[in-house]
Amino acid sequence: MLGWDVGGAHVKASLTLGGRVRDVAQWPAPLWQGLAHLDAAIDAARVRWPNLDGALHGVTMTAEMTDLFPDREAGVAALVERIGTRLGPATRFFTGPAGWLTEAEAPSRWRDIASANWLATAHQITARHPDALLADIGSTTTDLITIRDGEPRPRGRSDADRLASGELVYLGVARTPLCALAPQIAFGSRRVNVMNEFFATTADVFRLTGELDAEHDQHPAADGGDKDAAASCRRLARMIGMDARDAELAEWTGFAGHWREALLAEIAAHLTRVAREADLPTAAPVVGAGCGLFLARELAARTGRPFVPFHRVAGFDATTAGEAARWSDTCAPSVAVALLLDRWSSRCG
Repeated sequence: MLGWDVGGAHVKASLTLGGRVRDVAQWPAPLWQGLAHLDAAIDAARVRWPNLDGALHGVTMTAEMTDLFPDREAGVAALVERIGTRLGPATRFFTGPAGWLTEAEAPSRWRDIASANWLATAHQITARHPDALLADIGSTTTDLITIRDGEPRPRGRSDADRLASGELVYLGVARTPLCALAPQIAFGSRRVNVMNEFFATTADVFRLTGELDAEHDQHPAADGGDKDAAASCRRLARMIGMDARDAELAEWTGFAGHWREALLAEIAAHLTRVAREADLPTAAPVVGAGCGLFLARELAARTGRPFVPFHRVAGFDATTAGEAARWSDTCAPSVAVALLLDRWSSRCG
């Protein structure tokens, strides 16, 4: 069983055998540059898993939103066709309550398929936690979804509705341009205006704080340059019209901390709103996922909630939590669709 999460910037896939997660992988795939990047990811998966052609595949996606396509309907149709062609007839597309669709059925149900990866993750959580709040903080976006009485209870279903409800926050720990976080920022004893240019990203911030794993740092830096501390300082300095040599590393690291707090405060405000509007019990845990899992853990602490990493609802425990568990946290939707499809296929015989 293979679960796929086809995003606009990454393709993530998870292999399950006997209802257990065995392997998880992620490949950079800037699909706004063309579907050849999707093909390259599938080719890489074939190398990693030579028996891929004999598997049943479950697919969810968000890449239909990329500006490669004229609209989301066309995006879903193009992705379904390419994925179906590459993976074969044993491919099913996740829709949530509407079930699993074949390649032929999917285009007419494009609204159910579009940007549904968060819903797969939420459904997987319900098996372990009837009340919870999913906080999936990725490279680019954050999903904040409540689970109540054993069911996902989003206020919005589409990206547009979830942006309005606060359940989709377009902030992440790697690809977010820093100018999107704040019009002003503290540097030393002053608050200074920010240059609204694509000079630096949140990856620069979390490289300097030491929280972004190199294996999650898969896209080019804003200037196409190096990803070491010196280069990150140089890019951060540009945000306020300075050069890296104008301050010491410790000062730039402190500056990165101010950007980190701006990001965390914005997500925290939305998380508080989402939990309040769902009347979520205070004992309901935050289930964290994504390469920004470390921020989800901090948000749980700030809001006084228990914290559960996603891999704990994906069949791992303290004795089995290894590399696959760690990547399950990062690639939660692909793990979720694999496990959900496995249960569905078992019921259907």
